Amino acid sequence: MASLYFPIVGACMSQSYPKRTLIKAAAASSSAPPNVDLTPLDSAIAQKDSDAVKEALDQLREAGWAKQWASQPNISRRTTFLRELTTLGIKNAENLAIPSVRNDDWGFFVPYLIGSISLVVLAVGSTNPGLLQAAIGGFSTFFPDYQDRIARHEAAHFLVAYLLGLPILGYSLDIGKENVNLTDKRLEKVIYSGQLDAKELDRLAVVAMAGLAAEGLKYDKVVGQSVDLFTLQRFINRSKPTITKDQQQNLTRWAVLLAASLLKTNTTRHEALMAAMSNKATVLECIEAIEKAA
Repeated sequence: MASLYFPIVGACMSQSYPKRTLIKAAAASSSAPPNVDLTPLDSAIAQKDSDAVKEALDQLREAGWAKQWASQPNISRRTTFLRELTTLGIKNAENLAIPSVRNDDWGFFVPYLIGSISLVVLAVGSTNPGLLQAAIGGFSTFFPDYQDRIARHEAAHFLVAYLLGLPILGYSLDIGKENVNLTDKRLEKVIYSGQLDAKELDRLAVVAMAGLAAEGLKYDKVVGQSVDLFTLQRFINRSKPTITKDQQQNLTRWAVLLAASLLKTNTTRHEALMAAMSNKATVLECIEAIEKAA
């Protein structure tokens, strides 16, 4: 199940958006208070301008509306043990981070969370789009609840990214095209250059593991983790300083734990977002669903 998407080519050129006063009459269809204008945010999303999206959300937060946006800015990696995932409610935590498919291009994987780690080197943009097609083709046959799984998985990426202050520009729940688009031009540059620092790596790791964590909290078997793990490995490989295998293992555990904790704390928001995404809501409508959920 494809999940986290950082487009590397074809990114939109940045637009220059002046500072705006957000205390205006809102559109009648909006759930925002009547003195809050969401038009700048809507326009920024339509332009796929991540800087403008962040600026609009920051101003909305200052205006007292986008209270959940970037509400979890201070995260700090720590040593994490497998039993903590079980205590939190993750089912079958020992099997959580085993990619769900085998492909000759990638070889066999061993668990990320326990034992030694055998990792492949992923270059930016090198993931084969056809990698998971065999699994995707039979997905709905083996997992009749696949629509709920996909919505739960992708909504987790969306919500956790929003809470951590990463702007969302789009998403898809279509089989074989599942993704949450987190285009960020600044992050693209540091990923390209292989210069992700520890703080950014931690933040991206938590977002990458959010879908896996959401499935692990609900189901005995997680099936959407493969591309999430490939995505995490890509970020690890583009970070400086290089981290050891033991550190990679701990990063994965910690990221799953923190993502799961955020999802449990924000269960109502996660469920509201799942419903909105399942109904093909716009990104703005999804953000509204997060903000108005109790």
